[in-house]
Amino acid sequence: MAGSDASIQAAIFGCASLRLSDAEKSFFAKVDPLGFILFSRNIDTPAQVAALVAEFRECVGRDAPVLIDQEGGRVQRLRPPHWRKRPPMAVFGALAAKDRALACRAARLNAHLIAADLAALGINVDCAPLIDVPTLGSHDIIGDRAFAPDPVLVGELGRAVHDGLLDGGVMPVVKHIPGHGRAVVDSHLDLPVVDADMETLVGWDFPPFRVLADAPWAMTAHIIYRAIDLEHPATISPRVIGDVIRGVIGCRSFLLSDDLSMKALSGDFAQRTHASLAAGCDAVLHCNGDMAEMEAVAGALRPLSDAARERLDRALSMPRATSLPDGAQECLDRWLAGVIS
Repeated sequence: MAGSDASIQAAIFGCASLRLSDAEKSFFAKVDPLGFILFSRNIDTPAQVAALVAEFRECVGRDAPVLIDQEGGRVQRLRPPHWRKRPPMAVFGALAAKDRALACRAARLNAHLIAADLAALGINVDCAPLIDVPTLGSHDIIGDRAFAPDPVLVGELGRAVHDGLLDGGVMPVVKHIPGHGRAVVDSHLDLPVVDADMETLVGWDFPPFRVLADAPWAMTAHIIYRAIDLEHPATISPRVIGDVIRGVIGCRSFLLSDDLSMKALSGDFAQRTHASLAAGCDAVLHCNGDMAEMEAVAGALRPLSDAARERLDRALSMPRATSLPDGAQECLDRWLAGVIS
């Protein structure tokens, strides 16, 4: 897909409701964004979600990536009664304190089960695993979404979730690179600033992202790291993306900005779009489905670069789509029974 159509624009867009309006269909057909993302406002029944996913792809005439945040716990767009409630990632960190190998097996199987739910709807990208390493005093926006306050364990469990999603035919997105675990404010509402020195970041925050430098996709953090760039959050910092994400960390993933509509970023949407792509993001993400904002983003877009196309082609080649073992959910329930009360 990535190598055949030079018109594909470097953006992922959301939509407003359960079905596409005529205006959205026209907009997506005209702009030809790389892909789309779903939120709770877009979710009702399995049949409705599958129909919406098909509508997205009909607009652009190809098998475009469709993303969702299906981590488990607080961040789970597909919910009961149609989909099973999934545990937050901290559950697997707690299990690891008892049996590390079993925790990795459980995390991988849970991710494979999530992938099966997504693949049945035509969704092929999950914005998980979150591999930020929390620190004392950090904002609860991460909280139990994180595996544990241990960079090595986070890397191991993150790899397990990554592999489980691929097992189910879904591409994972590691986030929020180069690390959101020190933020003391919510980047949806404010711009976090991290004062840790480079040695600390390299030793604590970056290691899980190094472990998963080969992931299909990665998502940036809207955070200023003063040891690297005094003025610009990672998403719009050529220094953070070029020197750290691509350099020190060695990330080979297709790099997606976090949501451009978050209040951590300043400037209008054209400025945010241009700055993100100029800094080195392969594509930008705009989530809320606001048409005026999407039009502003679209006005500053460009086609995928050659390097981005290569990274995307690699990502698209990675899902394995293997069958779940018999009794997978029952097995997982037994493994987690002593952790989830």
